[in-house]
Amino acid sequence: NSIGFLAPHNEYSSAGDTGGQVDEFKSMVKALHAANIEVILDVVYNHTAEGNHLGPTLSLKGIDNRSYYRLVEEDRGSYFDTTGTGNSLNVGHPAALALIMDSLRYWVTEMHVDGFRFDLASTLTRQDSDLDKHSAFLDLVHQDPTLASVKLIAEPWDTHGYQVGGFPARWSEWNGKFRDDVRDFWRGEAGSLGAFAQRITGSPDVYESTRRPPLASVNFVTAHDGFTLADLNSYDDKHNDANGEDNEDGESDNRSWGCGAEGPTEDDGVLALRARQQRNHLATLLLSAGVPMILGGDEIGRSQHGNNNAYCQDNEISWYDWAAADRSLQQFTADLIALRTEHPALRPMWFRHDSDSDAETYVDFYRADGEKLADDDWTDDAALSLLVELASADDDSTFGWLVNSSGGAVEFTLPSEDWRQVISSDPDQAYESSGPSILIREHSFTLLAR
Repeated sequence: NSIGFLAPHNEYSSAGDTGGQVDEFKSMVKALHAANIEVILDVVYNHTAEGNHLGPTLSLKGIDNRSYYRLVEEDRGSYFDTTGTGNSLNVGHPAALALIMDSLRYWVTEMHVDGFRFDLASTLTRQDSDLDKHSAFLDLVHQDPTLASVKLIAEPWDTHGYQVGGFPARWSEWNGKFRDDVRDFWRGEAGSLGAFAQRITGSPDVYESTRRPPLASVNFVTAHDGFTLADLNSYDDKHNDANGEDNEDGESDNRSWGCGAEGPTEDDGVLALRARQQRNHLATLLLSAGVPMILGGDEIGRSQHGNNNAYCQDNEISWYDWAAADRSLQQFTADLIALRTEHPALRPMWFRHDSDSDAETYVDFYRADGEKLADDDWTDDAALSLLVELASADDDSTFGWLVNSSGGAVEFTLPSEDWRQVISSDPDQAYESSGPSILIREHSFTLLAR
């Protein structure tokens, strides 16, 4: 919850009580840039920490409440809230817009960040109560020369609307459909295959008709809100009792699966399945078209012990436990990142179509029997396995990505016999390149190349 839009949070700094947080932030950005890492700042302009009419007066409420906040027309003492926090910034007012634009320019010119992720960005595009692609906020951002080259990423929803696919061409978006559909597929949800195929190919059903590329989709399975990846595959339900709200806070529709146990267990079979599931999700994220976003700590198996709303837990619940870090998972993630970096076939710039188009860059989908999927196959509730063949004119390698989210092993007939195994979530998988078929274990994937 922001109070000042032009100041880094002092508790993140070792010298935050003397203004040293500004110098430390600049030093951090400089060091990251030296390592060829861009800095994207998560900004919350949609609300402040002042809450509703019962909340404290900390900043804008005391300066000019009616200008800076959206109020209910019929009751100017009440706040019109589209953020779930008690208040919403009145972005249509010149004073509020000027504050936001001054803040954005400050972080670019003084702090040298490379882009912004806008929390609940849909709220910022509202004119009156409706979403508007030509809102004053969007117009000013697009026209500002200081912001002309920075990256813009929207969280395209708020409590009053879901706008995935609705932002202008220059923007990328957190793709909530990717999160939901990938989670559904890997927990074996009936009828999830078609949506899964859309997500791993960059969500053409969302972006292609408006001529936006796969890079418009910021793909994620987990984020700071909700379960960590380890908890997503270890709990069926949230466990937020420590938050003091009788476990009523946080998302209840998590599409999670504890793999046969709720929370900690010593069952070797459950632990092995959870390890595969974490790798299945990470691989889906890093082998899909679009921009992958990994929640910090997922690469080492960080757990919040079932708490999916740990914003209020600055303690062992949310801290990294380095002693418990899963280094094998970390290496697996690094291997996937290296693969994606090396091979253009795994990070296409534009949407691909099947090989029947005679293009060198294509994606084909095969059933386990080696036949290409027909229209009816996509809506088959029992279909939970797939072979995805990925090729690019810019890549010497063609990839065969085999996924099986069903509860039983599936034998795939391969479209050719000159494949080699690259990586798998199944530690026992060892494909011999001379074989015409391959057996894929339940709840696992294997990536082949030729």
